[in-house]
Amino acid sequence: MTVRLTDDGVIVLEGDCPAEDAESMLRLLLLDPAAAVDWCGCDYAHTAIVQILLAARRVVHGPPRSLFLREWIAAAMSEVAG
Repeated sequence: MTVRLTDDGVIVLEGDCPAEDAESMLRLLLLDPAAAVDWCGCDYAHTAIVQILLAARRVVHGPPRSLFLREWIAAAMSEVAG
């Protein structure tokens, strides 16, 4: 599982986050409307994960390890949040 909840309530994305983890991530986001997301250890995120991140408009700690996520998705997320 590449999506997990820390003891302090942060949702962490690690390694390669496949589509199968999107449901778990969404469940964690719905359980805590204030939970932040940490994707500093994220190497890849399936578009299902990215769509949830964009729609959730949460505080996201980063940048992710992936150059693509950093340059394209993080920029899009800041536009959505702004």
